[in-house]
Amino acid sequence: MKILPVLASIALCCNVEAMAENPDSKFLNYPVYNGDDLELTVDNVGTRWRLWSPEAEEVELYVYPTGRNSSPEKTIKMTKAENGTWAASMPEKLYGKFYTFRIKQGGKWLKETPGVWAKAVGANGERAAIIDFSKTNPSGWENDKGPAIKHITDAIIYEMHHRDFSEHPSSGIANKGKFIALTEHGTTNPEGESTGIDHLKDLGVTHVHILPSYDYNSVDETNLQLNQYNWGYDPLNYNSPEGSYSTNPSDPTVRVREMKEMIKSLHDNGIGVIMDVVYNHTADNDDSNFSLTAPGYYYRHRPDGSYSDASGCGNETASERRQMGDFIVNSVKYWAKEYHIDGFRFDLMAIHDIETMNRVAEELKKINPNIFIYGEGWTAGDSPLPVEQRALKENVAKMPGVAVFSDDIRDAIKGHYSDAADRGFATGKKGLEETVKIGIVGATSHPQVDYKKGNNSKFPYAAAPTQIVNYVSCHDDLMLTDKLRKSMPEATDADRKRAARLAQTIVFTSQGTPFMFTGEEIFRDKKGVHNSYKSPDSINAIDWNLRHQNAEQYEYYRQLIKFRKAHPAFRMTTAEEVAKHIKFDKTEPGLISYTITDHANGDEFKDIKLIFNGSSSPRTVKVAKGNWTVIAEDGKLNADGLGQSKGGNLIVAPRSALILGRVK
Repeated sequence: MKILPVLASIALCCNVEAMAENPDSKFLNYPVYNGDDLELTVDNVGTRWRLWSPEAEEVELYVYPTGRNSSPEKTIKMTKAENGTWAASMPEKLYGKFYTFRIKQGGKWLKETPGVWAKAVGANGERAAIIDFSKTNPSGWENDKGPAIKHITDAIIYEMHHRDFSEHPSSGIANKGKFIALTEHGTTNPEGESTGIDHLKDLGVTHVHILPSYDYNSVDETNLQLNQYNWGYDPLNYNSPEGSYSTNPSDPTVRVREMKEMIKSLHDNGIGVIMDVVYNHTADNDDSNFSLTAPGYYYRHRPDGSYSDASGCGNETASERRQMGDFIVNSVKYWAKEYHIDGFRFDLMAIHDIETMNRVAEELKKINPNIFIYGEGWTAGDSPLPVEQRALKENVAKMPGVAVFSDDIRDAIKGHYSDAADRGFATGKKGLEETVKIGIVGATSHPQVDYKKGNNSKFPYAAAPTQIVNYVSCHDDLMLTDKLRKSMPEATDADRKRAARLAQTIVFTSQGTPFMFTGEEIFRDKKGVHNSYKSPDSINAIDWNLRHQNAEQYEYYRQLIKFRKAHPAFRMTTAEEVAKHIKFDKTEPGLISYTITDHANGDEFKDIKLIFNGSSSPRTVKVAKGNWTVIAEDGKLNADGLGQSKGGNLIVAPRSALILGRVK
């Protein structure tokens, strides 16, 4: 989603009097149903349905032979049951059939809906499907699991979109834009260099963060030859995979099975899968599945009854209401159990309340101790939810199992996201050193970091570096290559590549979890488009010929990842460790120098010296005498060492990092 931070100081849109008149107050009296049989159950007894719709006057269930364009075979009047639910049953196992609900409320019959809990759907998600999930599991699924990581800081996250990654003709991938593109091994670009899953494995990332893969609204699954593109931040059916990423959107079993095949393929290659989830809003307002089952309940409203819109997309959901909060918690639990998802990235997470996010973290850890949760610690607009209850980045210390993106390090390294021409530390702008240092220490308290000089944050908001995700670029806004071209118009691409290497070196050696955008390792661009959410493949697809053209850039990234993985000093887990082991030097503007000391976090290096020169001229720095291994110098990096140094007065080349390590 668009990144528009809303700081904790923001004023609430509604005063106490207005809140007292808020139409949402009636929902406080709604009963809550916490059983595990909402929507559909198929067992030896037959097929049973349960729909939560507390104010419905009548509810009808329609059973169909197909996913669309057919009349119902059966219409069933549902019976009012406990805690606001309606129930119906049939004695047969109706595998292969489809169904919808229709409620009558306020004397009016609403449109049909597959409900909010549909776990399988037909084309375009119009009707829910009844399938045998045991027949969707790939061979060996019962033993499938993702990588075991002790802490989120051990992860290296690679954000990607299904189409971006495989659609270009140069990818060598047969199933372009599909889940199963990531099951194909041996794919290469025209120069014979690896693409697809082999590329990910060679690069060394531990997890892929895949843009929304649930069933979303904007792509016509019955007309895929149109080659429609969308990021997928327009949720339709939260608990079923997106049909356009399957080889047959009309067969609900295929999309489920192929998503599992993708996940198992990644797991078999040591790569975890993070799911991008968007529970903060829906694609539709009155016609959403939420509105068609329990009108009004799932959303926040303004005092005049209109939809509140902290998402910037027309509405915002109300996680603080128990049935909605339970929906979010149970939905991620379902994805973790049924699909073996290894992590969740929450879009505009600050629209949700702190209590719900803590419940998410607690419940997921019970399922898989290696799972982790992070999200955008901001909203896109104001909300009736009080600031102190929002899952803001400034409140992340209240969410010990949750991490947030660091916009501090992002904007300080490359320049502000909202101004294409603005430069950052890595492109020569002075005065950002203290904000970069906030990122280096993972937004934790450090005696040598002056938060008053921070551009975005004015206090150490993270209780531990495990609560911070560091990045310079993602799917939103100008990706790094385009940002460098816009902000460095006079430079050559060779100089921009140096700036990119410096930027990512800062990210990957900072405390917290590193996150990178797909294709940056081969200097991919999006032709200057900053919001490519529905741009064609000609903008979004990765040209894999760049793997050959920018081979040195790729090798630098590969070595940088290898270096981080080899040194736990970059992966400290407590604020106390960070404050103890990181020592900053006094430097001039455009230069940052510090040492990670005393075998931090059990590192083999006693000391690691890191010096970043963001200026366009070389700088001389003084390094303690000793037997140093040179890891990075003058735009080159080798995790095993480039050579040796005795310290003393050393030259740091323009727009580059000098990194040295010594054992004693």
